[in-house]
Amino acid sequence: MEDSSELESDLEWMKCSLDLISSQRDREKEKEDEQMEHFSSGENQSNLINTNEESKFEILKLDNQIEESKRILKSMQDLDSVCKWYDAIEQIEDVLSGLKVIEFDGTCIRLSLRTYIPKQDVLFLQKIEETNVQYEINHEFLIEVTNGSMEIKNVEMFPNDIYIGDIVDAAKSFRQMFLHLALMETSSSLEWFVRKAQDRIIQSTLRRLVARSASTSRQSIEYLDRDEIIVAHMVGGVDAFMEVSQGWPITNSPLKLLSLKNSNHHAKEISLGFLCKVEEAANSLDVHTRQNLSSFVDSVEKILVEQMHLELHSDGTSSV
Repeated sequence: MEDSSELESDLEWMKCSLDLISSQRDREKEKEDEQMEHFSSGENQSNLINTNEESKFEILKLDNQIEESKRILKSMQDLDSVCKWYDAIEQIEDVLSGLKVIEFDGTCIRLSLRTYIPKQDVLFLQKIEETNVQYEINHEFLIEVTNGSMEIKNVEMFPNDIYIGDIVDAAKSFRQMFLHLALMETSSSLEWFVRKAQDRIIQSTLRRLVARSASTSRQSIEYLDRDEIIVAHMVGGVDAFMEVSQGWPITNSPLKLLSLKNSNHHAKEISLGFLCKVEEAANSLDVHTRQNLSSFVDSVEKILVEQMHLELHSDGTSSV
C-alpha cells in the first residue's frame, strides 16, 4: 500500500493547489472588474481576458488530474481489500481441513467445505444400528459481502439441509463489532463462521443419526435442528418434545422432557395436571436413562401409559 499512500499525498497536494488557484482567480476577478472600469484600450482588455483563460485552463487541468487520481486510488484500495481477503482465506484454509475457495469476484465468495463426522465409537451411550452412514459431508457456501468493507451480508448453503440462520446473524454482528480493525478480524470472523457452521453440521448430523436409530415400528423419532428439539411420535397420537443439551450426543448430558401434545386433533387435549405429572416423573428418572435416547423415550412412553391408566381408574372410581 506504499503506492497508495503516495497517491493519497499527491491527491491532497493537487486539492490544495486547486484551492489556491481558485482563490487567486477570485482575487484576480475582483481586480479585473475594477480595472475594466478604468481601462478602455482593447490591448489591456485582451491581456485581462488571456490571464483569466489561463486560470480556467489550470483549474480544469487540475480537476481532471484529481478525478483520475481518485479513480486510480479507489482501484488500488479495492485491490488491497481483495488481497487481504485472499490472505485471510489462505490462513483459514491452513487451519481448517476440508475448506477450499472455489470463486471470489469481489462481492461474493464461494467456498467448498468437507465436514468429517466422528465415528460411532464417540456415541458410547447411544445405540446406532445404521450401516450406511456418511462420514464425509460436502457443502458449498455462497457468502455475500459488502464491497470495500467486506462485511458479511448474507450466506447461502448448498444443500440447505442444516439450519445456520442464527450463525449467519451472529457472524454479521461479529463483523460490525470489529469494523475498525483490519485483516486479523477479517480472518477471525470468517474463520469463526466456518468453524460454527462445521460444528452445527456435525452436531445436527449426529443427532439425526441417533434419532433415526432410536425409531421403531411403534414410535418414530426426529430431530428439529432449528429449535434443537427431539420429537418422539408415540402410540396413541401423543408427541413428546425433548430438549437436548449443548454437546449432546457426544457429551453425557441428559435429555429433558419439555411437553406432550396430541397430534390427533380429534383426541382429547392433554390436561395441564396430567402433563405436569408425566414431566415430573420423566425428568426424575436416573441420569443414565435420560442420557440414552432410546431408553428415555421408552421410559416416557411407559410413564405416559401408567398415568393414563391411573387417570382412567380415577375417573371410573369417581363416577361410581
